[in-house]
Amino acid sequence: MNKKSFRETLESGEFTITAEVGPPKGTHIDEMFHHIDLLKDKVHALNVTDNQSSVMRISSLAVCQIIKDKGGEPILQMTCRDRNRLAQQSDLLGAHVLGIRNVLCLTGDYITVGDHPQAKPVFDLDSAQLIHMVKSLNEGKDIGGNELSGSTDFYIGATVTPESKPIEPQLLKFEKKIKAGARFFQTQAIYDIENFRRFMDYARKFDIKIMAGLVLLVSAGMAKYMNKNVPGIFVPDNLVDELASTEKGKGLAKGVEIAGRMIRQLREQKICDGVHIMAIGREGVIPEILAAAS
Repeated sequence: MNKKSFRETLESGEFTITAEVGPPKGTHIDEMFHHIDLLKDKVHALNVTDNQSSVMRISSLAVCQIIKDKGGEPILQMTCRDRNRLAQQSDLLGAHVLGIRNVLCLTGDYITVGDHPQAKPVFDLDSAQLIHMVKSLNEGKDIGGNELSGSTDFYIGATVTPESKPIEPQLLKFEKKIKAGARFFQTQAIYDIENFRRFMDYARKFDIKIMAGLVLLVSAGMAKYMNKNVPGIFVPDNLVDELASTEKGKGLAKGVEIAGRMIRQLREQKICDGVHIMAIGREGVIPEILAAAS
């Protein structure tokens, strides 16, 4: 992996690859260390999730610092769910002085899906307002218009869901996020390449970078579950059938093959600017996905 920064790589037009590290729920971090060591030199940057699925975990900011200490480049994920604007700005200033330069701004899953349903959600800002706030910090002012003693220099990211139906409200949010200051997007998981190609025809009107999100499929059951229960994800019938016809015990290998094939198509046909791989607990197979994509 080259030594250019994530921002430099993506902005240069080089096909860019990111993956995700999920902080554990507790202080046993050996497995997380292993995943960071395994991936830091194989991808351009590592996203660190922020209390993913509303489940309390180690701070994203702390894990970003660990990634930096190990020689990788982190992308700090920040949701609107858990902090008001004071805490968000404080954490962002802290991230900057620690040398973290990438931030992905998210709404965040609602509290009721997680392990603390009694917690009080914040949602002081929405994701577009959070993006605007980061842009303000970059320009030397806080969201209240007060001058900072030193500005930030964040590469601002956001998310978009190309499989949304209807798509029009999603496109309005997408444009709102661009106007607020987003420079790159990592999409919700996509599996229908032709539908994604249509979205990219629209997205290419804007001066931003798009990375296609890929969630590793491990069985036909998983694909059917996501189709039924996860808004904004659609796994086409041909992929469900391919997984269903796979020999018992070979589902993970088939999922790796499918992910590698999709990455290769996206790269060779220049459909988008990169991919974001979400292995969700199976980070150890990401090198196999990358090998299958080569």
